[in-house]
Amino acid sequence: MNVARLILSVLFISCMVWLWYPYFIQEDAVADEQAQIIAEPDYTAIKLKQTAYNEQGKVSHKVTAVRMELYQQLGFTFFEKPIFTLYNEQQTWRINADEATLYDGRQLILEGNVTAQNLVNNAMIDTITADNINVDIKLLTMQSQQPVVITGPNLKIMGKGLEANLKTEVIKLINHTRTLYYDQ
Repeated sequence: MNVARLILSVLFISCMVWLWYPYFIQEDAVADEQAQIIAEPDYTAIKLKQTAYNEQGKVSHKVTAVRMELYQQLGFTFFEKPIFTLYNEQQTWRINADEATLYDGRQLILEGNVTAQNLVNNAMIDTITADNINVDIKLLTMQSQQPVVITGPNLKIMGKGLEANLKTEVIKLINHTRTLYYDQ
């Protein structure tokens, strides 16, 4: 009787392995597909320094970053600790953040401790800080839906949401919260 049980057990285990084998292979195929989906950068730059020019041959913007990864097929570039300097005929702004993503060489999304500093002396606004700011490099516009702090030599403005045109030097808060004026 023990031999019959042993043969029956081996037969049962063989049938189970035969029936379940395709499911084991399928999981490996899914894991391989997921591994292929994760994109690898086309190239990576360490300690990046780059200057971009506009159609007239003038400096449009400069970029420095600790690390840059280009994903050309996906259409974006990722930066760690970037510093973007945007040039306009009237004003120059330096914007830095913990990380940034540039889409199509135009739309820049800066995230984490974002600071936009006006490099013009005696300007009414010195810095704009937020956790997230979107910049259109071609149009020289900034916007944010996050809480924003705008500081100048004699004032500090707090609010939520920002729309700024760096060409016309117009900055608009969507939801003004508080303004502090300092004595001169």
